[in-house]
Amino acid sequence: MTRSFRLLTTAASVLVLATAARAADPEFTVLDWAGWEIDGMLQPYVDKHGQKPSYVFYADDDEAFQKVSSGFKADVVHPCSAAVPRYKDAGLIEPWDPAKIPEFANIPARMTEAFKDDAGQWFIPTDYAYTAIAYNKETVPEADVGTLQVFADPKYAGRISLPDNTDDIWSLAFLATGLTNWDSVTDEQFQAAADWLRKVHPNVRSYWADPSELSQLMASGEVQIAWSWNDPVAILLSENFPVGFNRAPAEGAATWFCGFVNMKDAPGSEDKAYDFINSLLAHSSAQPLLDAIGYALSNDAAMAEIPAETLKASYIDPVTTTLFAQTPTSQEFRDKMIEEFELIKSGF
Repeated sequence: MTRSFRLLTTAASVLVLATAARAADPEFTVLDWAGWEIDGMLQPYVDKHGQKPSYVFYADDDEAFQKVSSGFKADVVHPCSAAVPRYKDAGLIEPWDPAKIPEFANIPARMTEAFKDDAGQWFIPTDYAYTAIAYNKETVPEADVGTLQVFADPKYAGRISLPDNTDDIWSLAFLATGLTNWDSVTDEQFQAAADWLRKVHPNVRSYWADPSELSQLMASGEVQIAWSWNDPVAILLSENFPVGFNRAPAEGAATWFCGFVNMKDAPGSEDKAYDFINSLLAHSSAQPLLDAIGYALSNDAAMAEIPAETLKASYIDPVTTTLFAQTPTSQEFRDKMIEEFELIKSGF
């Protein structure tokens, strides 16, 4: 997924940030979502090593995987759960040792068990949030966003935005056509979801690529309704924009979690890889992460220290609605989703 941040407003700013970040710790390189060099989240690492790691940023999971599979060397990478099997199947990663990660026990098993086998723990979840309906509360009636079918409503033609992202676009389409997971999608169900996306496509003003882009589109009034992560909502709330975030439409919303893989034959320090992951999972990281982009830390014990009203204000409190979990998929199915979405965006 494109877990970007408000600072990234132009391609030039991405270049500046990436260049500056690489001037940090030369012994440890993180390939990460743009904007994830969040102040406060790496304080234990900085306290120990005197500087942050070197960062190289990317826009989405597909770009990150293409980069490392083409030979780029990083010490750790930050995929979301659905993308992890690609790294393992390609032989690009090695297991983590949970014994070296004291807070690992506070990560819920629902996030870790699927990535454990006889060889070890292949993925350390660090963060999670939602994809749901963001909307302008001053111009969009609450009743209109009570269903995902609002995206196909001619009333909002040219005033909606959808993510330019495989996992999010298909979780939306499957939910809208009656599915709550993608574990065993038939050809007929896939076609129904694709047909729904084609129906929605003429209404789309923009397929947003990062949260700063979407927040700007909504703040300008160009976009009234979007299928959004927590980040754009956090940005708009910080600017006192009247944004709503409905995580309980009739059909449901999506949820996902991301984390880190340990790259095989990495160029930097293995000890620093553990210092890094331990810094991210530290209790002191939970509030900075929530403040910056509205995400929850995977460390349940750390999140329990944040007041319930603060979680609710950030739309990260638990919901009882149907949730479409963006779980790992086969490479064949992922390729199918990518190819079909590219056709839909092109008008075919």
